[in-house]
Amino acid sequence: MKKIPVQDAIGSILCHDITQIIPGVIKDRAFKKGHIISEEDIPMLLSLGKDHIYVWEKREGLLHEDEAAQRLRKLATGEGLIFSEVKEGKINFIAEGDGLLKINRALLYKLNLIEEIILATLHNNHPVKKGQKVGGVRIIPLLIEEEKIKKAEELIGKEKIMKVAPFIPIKVGIITTGNEVYYGRIKDAFGPVIRKKVEAYDCEVLGQMIVPDDPEKIRSGIERWIDEGAEMVICTGGMSVDPDDVTPTAIKKAGAAIVTYGVPVLPGAMFLLAYKGNIPVLGLPACAMYSKITVFDLMLPRILIKDKITYEDIVAYGHGGFCMECEECRFPDCTFGKGV
Repeated sequence: MKKIPVQDAIGSILCHDITQIIPGVIKDRAFKKGHIISEEDIPMLLSLGKDHIYVWEKREGLLHEDEAAQRLRKLATGEGLIFSEVKEGKINFIAEGDGLLKINRALLYKLNLIEEIILATLHNNHPVKKGQKVGGVRIIPLLIEEEKIKKAEELIGKEKIMKVAPFIPIKVGIITTGNEVYYGRIKDAFGPVIRKKVEAYDCEVLGQMIVPDDPEKIRSGIERWIDEGAEMVICTGGMSVDPDDVTPTAIKKAGAAIVTYGVPVLPGAMFLLAYKGNIPVLGLPACAMYSKITVFDLMLPRILIKDKITYEDIVAYGHGGFCMECEECRFPDCTFGKGV
């Protein structure tokens, strides 16, 4: 770039955006990169504090902030994202549809170690809505050494740092266990809660069975739902260490491989996750019935993008797995489950 007085800039091509800020009123672009300065522009430029402007002079080895931002955007982002216009070396990333935001945190950290470029995102495994801003890239200086962008390209390679994986609605079978419900001593409260949560993701509930605390009947129910096309089976109740609570035993008898029985999440510590083949079988503790947000709300979105959740994934929830049970719940826009 070469610096010239504003009064001498008529006919010159502006090589960077110029921002206008009026506190409490506006912060926006007054002049766009590429604008040809006219005589009428001079008073406004002076009012914006621009006694001089910069004219773009192409030099080997240097990139303009906008060009560098575009290269980083293409490098870092995968499926499910659309983008704002590049503006002052910044591009916002926007969810193309409803889905789960997936971040390669290790790669993100390495990228941000390169000076003069930044990539900021929402948390990994954050459920997002269509049109929601989920991150953005920014080049700090007006001009950046191309070598830094090449270093980023070598670092990331063919991998992507972020994407929005779309939710895939599935068929769900519900099994509610407990003699107290089966014999009509109390009214089932699990069913309506589970239906509401899975149907919010457009899943189809095939039905709900109510069975006593009998491991063979629970096992039979699991197998029946899978035979009828269930792509996930949710067992509610019978998840404590009480001798009458036999749901974990029944899930194991059904041939499901248990990933974990117990998670470092509150509420939801007695949660069970298993897979029968590729079909997730869940055991939900009593808290899922009365707590607004539980471990189930962390697991369900991941299941709906076909994430195969491992024991290591579960253990990682200990950091951020404590719900503050706020009077006004803001989930997922809060700290719960955001440490993974």
